[in-house]
Amino acid sequence: KKKTVSFSSMPNDRKINSTAACISLMLEGCELKKVRSNSRMYSRFFVLDADLRSVRWEPSKKDSEKAKIEIKSVKEVRVGKKTPVLRSNGLSDQFPDECAFSIIYGDNYESLDLVASSADVVSAWVMGLRYLVSYGKHSPEAPGTGHPSLRTSWISSVFDLADLEKSGRIPVSRAVQLIKALNPGMKTSTIELKFKELQKASERPGTEVACDLFVEAYCELCTRPEIFFLLVQFSSNKEYLGVKDLLMFLEVEQGMEGVTEEKCLEIVSKYEPSKEGREKGYLAIDGFTRYLLSADCSIFDPQHRKVCQDMAQPLSHYYISSAHSACLLEDNFWGRSDISGYISALGLGCRSIELVLWDGPEGEPVVYTSPSAASCVPFRAVVGLIDQHAFTASAYPLILCLVVRCSAPQQRLAAQCLRKTLGEKLYLEPPNPVASYLPSPEELKGRILIKGKKLPPTCEDSEGEVSDEEEGWELAQRLGQEDREAPEGGGLRRVRLSRELSELVSLCQAVPFQDFESSRRGQRYWEMCSFSEVEAGRFANECPAELVSYNKRFLSRIYPSPMRIDASNMNPQDFWKCGCQMVAMNYQTPGLMMDLNAGWFRQNGACGYVLRPAIMREEVSYFSANAKDSLPGVPAQLLHLKVISGQNLPKPKGSGAKGEVVEPYVCAEIHGIPADCAEHRTKTALQSGDNPIFDESLEFQINLPELAVLRFVVLDDDYIGDEFIAQYTIPFECLQPGYRHVPLQSLSGEPLPHATLFVHVAITDRRGGGKGHRRGLAGRRGRRVREYTSTKATGIKAIDEVFRTATQPLREATDLRENVQNALVSFKELCGLTPAANMKQCILTVSTWLLHSDSAPSVTLNLAEQYPPMEAQGPIPDLLRKVLTAYETMIQTSRTLIESADAVYGKLIQAQQAGMDFHKELHRIETKEGLRGRKLQKALESFAWNITVLKGQADLLKHAKAEALDNLWQIHNAGQSCGIGRNGSASPEPSRLQAPLEPIPE
Repeated sequence: KKKTVSFSSMPNDRKINSTAACISLMLEGCELKKVRSNSRMYSRFFVLDADLRSVRWEPSKKDSEKAKIEIKSVKEVRVGKKTPVLRSNGLSDQFPDECAFSIIYGDNYESLDLVASSADVVSAWVMGLRYLVSYGKHSPEAPGTGHPSLRTSWISSVFDLADLEKSGRIPVSRAVQLIKALNPGMKTSTIELKFKELQKASERPGTEVACDLFVEAYCELCTRPEIFFLLVQFSSNKEYLGVKDLLMFLEVEQGMEGVTEEKCLEIVSKYEPSKEGREKGYLAIDGFTRYLLSADCSIFDPQHRKVCQDMAQPLSHYYISSAHSACLLEDNFWGRSDISGYISALGLGCRSIELVLWDGPEGEPVVYTSPSAASCVPFRAVVGLIDQHAFTASAYPLILCLVVRCSAPQQRLAAQCLRKTLGEKLYLEPPNPVASYLPSPEELKGRILIKGKKLPPTCEDSEGEVSDEEEGWELAQRLGQEDREAPEGGGLRRVRLSRELSELVSLCQAVPFQDFESSRRGQRYWEMCSFSEVEAGRFANECPAELVSYNKRFLSRIYPSPMRIDASNMNPQDFWKCGCQMVAMNYQTPGLMMDLNAGWFRQNGACGYVLRPAIMREEVSYFSANAKDSLPGVPAQLLHLKVISGQNLPKPKGSGAKGEVVEPYVCAEIHGIPADCAEHRTKTALQSGDNPIFDESLEFQINLPELAVLRFVVLDDDYIGDEFIAQYTIPFECLQPGYRHVPLQSLSGEPLPHATLFVHVAITDRRGGGKGHRRGLAGRRGRRVREYTSTKATGIKAIDEVFRTATQPLREATDLRENVQNALVSFKELCGLTPAANMKQCILTVSTWLLHSDSAPSVTLNLAEQYPPMEAQGPIPDLLRKVLTAYETMIQTSRTLIESADAVYGKLIQAQQAGMDFHKELHRIETKEGLRGRKLQKALESFAWNITVLKGQADLLKHAKAEALDNLWQIHNAGQSCGIGRNGSASPEPSRLQAPLEPIPE
């Protein structure tokens, strides 16, 4: 019976858990499609010779000696569509990227382009070929022979410790517990089944197992083929990673900077289970898997685990985590008020809580937001709880939104309770009349602000009338307490307010909203408005630019529509995109909207404050919240996401009747401004057990990264209706590049133990690791017709003349960046790499071609020069000549950029600053020019557009220069480490290369 190799984790299938298994598959042979240069595909049977020295195929018109490739002639094995033939238009849609691979061979660097039936087959061939290429010069031993590996020795030593009787056998139950302890997420039934299977195959049934069977069971159950494949790619001996291999993996693939050999040894000693491995500095498959699953390798940027944003900006420049009915544990209508809801919300970093005060039955105010009179909570108890938990999760200010529905005497009791309980924490200082903006979260640390109505200065009595809040009346109607009729002729209701409560309000004085023009002229920075979801939605659709502008100075709070009697949530992104700071969420209701809110506020140390995008904070900037395309002066970033596999996926809740089989697929969603919202899904992993392999690449264009959120959703494919399995939501700015595990969560946001997705993340226009700046070099080919960003006419002659001086520098800036960008992409493609690859990978790839050949042409990098040339001695093959030409173009365009950037940058900033000089005089000039109505609106929009474009383009040029300098540093670094560099002592210091330009003022 022929052996088959499968990456499926179904217990009766054999898994690839060693290079020996790959070579076994190649020795048996299989059918692959051979792609010709004319884009035609032919099915052929490919097989590895028994002496492991050649790969042959049949049938072939060539004689059998020519229809083969010798292993020693192979320069490189590429996965995916990485050659001109496979990239050609005729083929690009006929098969997925993960089913293609190419063998580059011979002195002329020819390519044999192949397509397999599945990604599993590709992985086995690529792994096997790379192993043979590494050992081609030393005849490798036949698979499965030789002395025990590092891993086998370690597993045997674990067995010996468990063999208490020293009989050479242990009970099956103990063996199962042992494997479960080493691999906590694995089901007991899966392990038991594997032992039964192996006992039956070796004809050794019984209640005990010997060491060899235990080792075999462990290797088959606990080897993740996709991680083994990764290890083989980076390992110099194909069985474990040495310190240099690990360093290369961390720098090249994970985008980590400043990694040292000491750091790598720390990782080995922390994660490698075998004593021998730790002593020798080797990370074998089990240690490597543990590392990839650990918090040290999290997809979430560790910088954002603590407060890392500027907290000294005005309060209105932040999104603030806000709760609507925090004390409710169920829906609005049938919910029971439960005091633990407040603890939960505050524990999640919530910084704004709503309290609706009602008259209590015993002369003391109560809080309740459900129609049941029995469910009220004494106000005193709530305040005591807030005092206790206000700053456990975050030190930044907490805003209590008081909606007063109680009588004046009970208001006085509420005010006394707040003063007495909260004491020094209460912020009572009057607003600074000469300031223009609210204080910062940093200045207000540890303080509690009261948001509510305030008596007018003219009122001298102990209580007075104020306009009422719209919020909270839907509940009053249900409680039968709606005794205050709206005044005749419409207008706002009036309510009585006590002076004691009024005096607690300082920086968050609630005022009714009239219109944007009235706010611009008369609203003071400490006054804030609340909008119902319906009203705010109308503004967001009809006049988004005005809402964004309003939110630069003033706080706005959005509360859910009273129609949401099930306590469902609105989409916070609909209001965040317009700069609304406080979108009040029903924390007790799980689902997509709460996932977005919880995921978003996970950043910046989960402190409940997130700095809004710069384009929403700058006094003069053009930003359209409903833009369907990229923003002026900011090119799109590309997110390349590969969903590789899932681990320990639970069954959907309540799906007991469906049996054991889960057939999952993954949806990746981007939520942000409308231009960014997108969703892609993988294929369904059929009959996959708990550990499905997806191996699928998805791509997203992100126009405003600072506001984008990525959400992974795992669903069970079912003809009746797809069922939810798990999700994880992460801000785009917190993504770490490279191979990462996504820690999955339940519908209510609870972590699912050991349930993960294994993914690869690449963002082509920012550096990996850490916070990453926006890169100007997007990994895409420039369009054939280059599009230039230009300024717009305002209709005011003096201003337009200033902006006209920037026309030429804007074109030059675009040319400088795009010329480098196009040269980079061409060079990467010729190296057989994706646009997401970094420069170090390119140089290392070229060096491996040269080092894998006896008759290698002599190509060196002259590192004595700042712009190192790649020089060839003697004749070189055509492909290598193309690579050298592309490298030369890239170096020349980079040099032009580096040497010209400062002058062009200076001209852009000069024009921007000259434009800003007009800003203070803008209204006077408008009046003088007689602009009003639509013309005035157009002039203001064009002015803001121009300022934004100039700042954006200058910003991009600054980062493009820093990037080009970094690429040079990577070339020097890689040239020295891989052996093709010469005169390396003059390697430039990264600090010298990355001399920053002057920061661009906001």
